[in-house]
Amino acid sequence: MSKRLIALLSIPIFLVSCISVSVESEETSRPNFVTATLIPTKAGFIPATLTPAPEATQTFEITTSTSCKGSAVLLQDVTIPDNTQMKAGEQFTKTWEFQNTGTCPWENYTLRFESGDQMSAPTSLSIPATQPGKNVTISVDLIAPSSDGAYSGYFALNDATGKNLLIGTEKNFWVKIIVGNIIPTLQATAQGNVINTPYVPSGGNSNCAYSQNAAYVGQVISLINQARAAVNLQPLTVNAQLTSAAQTHSADMACNNFLDHTGSDGSWIGDRLRQAGYLASSYFEIIAIGTPQNAIDQWAADAPHWEAVLNPYATEFGVGYAYYANSDFSGYITVDFGGQ
Repeated sequence: MSKRLIALLSIPIFLVSCISVSVESEETSRPNFVTATLIPTKAGFIPATLTPAPEATQTFEITTSTSCKGSAVLLQDVTIPDNTQMKAGEQFTKTWEFQNTGTCPWENYTLRFESGDQMSAPTSLSIPATQPGKNVTISVDLIAPSSDGAYSGYFALNDATGKNLLIGTEKNFWVKIIVGNIIPTLQATAQGNVINTPYVPSGGNSNCAYSQNAAYVGQVISLINQARAAVNLQPLTVNAQLTSAAQTHSADMACNNFLDHTGSDGSWIGDRLRQAGYLASSYFEIIAIGTPQNAIDQWAADAPHWEAVLNPYATEFGVGYAYYANSDFSGYITVDFGGQ
């Protein structure tokens, strides 16, 4: 961990935030910007993306209320990150980790294959009973196709009645693999956010096997625009260049184990945006750790951060997420905002 992060984490309060304004002068080439950083103390904050130690097996009675609410978040791809290279016909096991964030116990819930490349996946698979607030890992055995190419299989969680369970704001999660020697291309979700961007982080850990989570990116996008709609602000549109810069910084923080706006190579927000090809002079950035809901809760708890989320002059944004289990906070979220 960097000395800077160690110093910040030694402050004996639960959350510390800062916001600064810099005005361009003859001495600096950086344009005007506002930065917001929320830095939790490691000892006092355990984001849901951090997988707890296995608990002893225990038997519990499941009770279901007709008024309970079912919901989930995808915490991480435990195995087979997006665009993992496979041999033709190779057998592999894809494992996801979820958290039951609703009030309904998961009893007789199933994983179902929905669309895309089935790769010998079963049509339906029972998942372990899971109490509200608990985590569960779900695995499915698959076989890579026999021909070279990029393959994607889409799955859903179903409750006991067969109804899809929302994963944050989405209903699907997936497995994505590459068979043969082909270079993965940028892909876009329905919301327009670019995912699967190849990136080798700078600094001391260039071989970091971090994973992305497009579902988390989509959830952050939806949650921010929902917050803006609640106060009659226009939704922000997703900009591919802002997304690229945000993803680069999230991967850098995860792989080089720090939480700051200054990159491991000394880059600042404006440097990363210009490198991504974003030339607007108005922009700002917020960062957080954990799940999308963790991030929204962190930002909402601090006025300067929430003002950034609800900035009326912002018109577009990009979201980046990177998960690296060997870092202090595991999941790192960056949001870069811009205005034309």
